[in-house]
Amino acid sequence: MKKLVTLLLLALLAGCASPGAEDAAAAAAARFDAMVMSGFQANGPVTLARLDQDETQRLCSDPQQASAKAFEAARQRIERGNLAAIQWPADGRYLGDWKQGEQIAQSGRGLTWTDPASGPGFANGGNCYNCHMIDKKEISFGTIGPSLWNYGKLRGVADPASAEAQPVVKYTWGKLWNAKAYNACSNMPRIGHMGILTEAQVRDVMALLLDPKSPVNQ
Repeated sequence: MKKLVTLLLLALLAGCASPGAEDAAAAAAARFDAMVMSGFQANGPVTLARLDQDETQRLCSDPQQASAKAFEAARQRIERGNLAAIQWPADGRYLGDWKQGEQIAQSGRGLTWTDPASGPGFANGGNCYNCHMIDKKEISFGTIGPSLWNYGKLRGVADPASAEAQPVVKYTWGKLWNAKAYNACSNMPRIGHMGILTEAQVRDVMALLLDPKSPVNQ
């Protein structure tokens, strides 16, 4: 009996390594993709295009990639590509209006089925509160990301307008614009890169985090 079980296991392993097993895996992947597509529908600003993954997303959502020996090299290459794609402030100004930035950070509107695709008063929100504590007065916030309370104060940002003199200012812009540039598998959305927020909105969120007058730094 033991010998029979051993033979069956060997046959199973041989089958898994065969070309037929590769075809079966490809068919299973195709069925999975079809299942995902059938579970979603386009509605308003939300289109099925949001299910399409680019190279960055595929690397970090594929469990086989995560355990592959080549993962580290791929991760570094993807981070370099995302870093090169960051759009820095066109006019060199990193900060806008922290009051506007606070509204953006606390807003969950935009890019959902129930929101208009465009129009006055329907700008996308940042959803920052879903992952971060922004203000000590908040009673509800997410904890996926670190607290942003005293973000600029703790980092000693006295003159946030001088990005070249204070690398953390430029880093913060880059992190907001495309977090994958610093961590390929970061849970943080690529806020600027994916068009969730405009350049002007990112500038306002920067002010919320770094302006000494912002309530974040009081």
